[in-house]
Amino acid sequence: MKPTPLLRIVLVLAVLLALWLAMATLANAQPVQVTDDRGRPVVLPRAPQRIVSLLPSLTETVCALDQCHRLVGVDRYSNWPASVQKLPQVGGGLDPNIEAIVALRPEVVLAATSSRAATRLESLGIPVVALEPKSHADVQRVLGKVGQVLGVQDAQRVWRVIDAGVSAAAQSLPPGVQQTRVFFEVNRGPYGAGETSFIGETLARLGVKNILPASLGPFPKLNPEYIVRANPDLIMVGQRNAEGMAQRPGWHSIRALREQRVCIFPVEQSDVLVRPGPRMAEGARLMAQCLAQKAPGARP
Repeated sequence: MKPTPLLRIVLVLAVLLALWLAMATLANAQPVQVTDDRGRPVVLPRAPQRIVSLLPSLTETVCALDQCHRLVGVDRYSNWPASVQKLPQVGGGLDPNIEAIVALRPEVVLAATSSRAATRLESLGIPVVALEPKSHADVQRVLGKVGQVLGVQDAQRVWRVIDAGVSAAAQSLPPGVQQTRVFFEVNRGPYGAGETSFIGETLARLGVKNILPASLGPFPKLNPEYIVRANPDLIMVGQRNAEGMAQRPGWHSIRALREQRVCIFPVEQSDVLVRPGPRMAEGARLMAQCLAQKAPGARP
C-alpha cells in the first residue's frame, strides 16, 4: 500500500526534525573555548546547560539569547526578565555565597571581572567566565562571548536590534535639544556617567553634551562642587539617589535645579539605564523622552 501524500509529508518532516535535533545535540556536545575579560582561556567540555550568573547585565544577556532556561541561579540584583526572580539567589558579585553556588552544580559561572567569587570557585573545579561590559563596544563583544559559551549562532542579531533602537531614539528628538548639557548621576557620592561610559556614549548618540569629559574616566566619583561649577542644563538621576539633591551645598544655584529640569527615573527604569546590556535601546528611549520633556530647547 502506497503512503498517501499527507503521510509522505509527515515522514519527511519527521526526518528533518530528527536531523535538526541530531545536529543541535552534536553542536552542544562540542568543546567550547573562550577567552574572558581577564585574558584567560576557559575551556568547557560542551555548551553548558547549568549556568549561574553573578551580574545582572550577564543574566539579561543570557535571556536575550533565548537561553534563560539554562540559568539555575543568579545574583540578588538580577530581576529581569521576571522569570529569573524565581531562581535561587546566591549573593552578589562582592559577597557571593560560594556554598550556594556549588550546591547548584553549575557547569559555568558568569561573573564580573571584579567578582570575588572567581578564584574560590575555580579552586573548587567550577569554570568561571569573567566579563564586564562598560561601553557600547563591550556590550557587542560580550554578546558574542556569551553566545560563544552557549553555542548560540548569530548572537550579534541582539546587538543589531540594540543599535537600531538607539539610533531610532536619537532620530525621535527635536533639533532644539541638541547640545543640552547633561549630568547623569549613577550613584550618590556623587558618581557620574562620563563620556567613555556606555551611558555617556548613549548621550552622545542622542546629540547632547555630557558635562563629564572622557579624561575623568567612565564612572568618576566627583566633588559636588564640580557639578555646581559645571552648571548642567539638565540632570538625570534614579529615584534611589534623588532624595536631598537640592539640599546639597551650593546645588540650589544649578540651572537644572532652579528651572526644575530634572528627570527622576523610578527604580525599574533606573535598572534599565544603568545596566550595559540588551535593554540599552530601551534606556536610550527613556533618555530621549526625558530630553523631549525637560531640555531647555524642547517644545513646551
